[in-house]
Amino acid sequence: MTILEVETRQREGLVQVALRGELDLSTVEQVELELRRVEGQGEKLLVLDLAGLSFLDSTGLRLMVTADQRARQEGRRLTIVKGPETVHR
Repeated sequence: MTILEVETRQREGLVQVALRGELDLSTVEQVELELRRVEGQGEKLLVLDLAGLSFLDSTGLRLMVTADQRARQEGRRLTIVKGPETVHR
């Protein structure tokens, strides 16, 4: 079983979702649910922090693309904090 920790922090004007562990097929739904939840809070900026990831597969990439598309359609902005080099491969 893949382990992923999701920590959400809300500050004035933004929501930050920090991920630690592996974002893959077995954990992507957990992140999707959290992103949808925080999108409903109405903040204009959503920060997705990948700095704590050790692995990212194509389902995680798809999650980011669709979250960005939703943000643009709804007049919000998604910013991504880059992960470690192992995630960029």
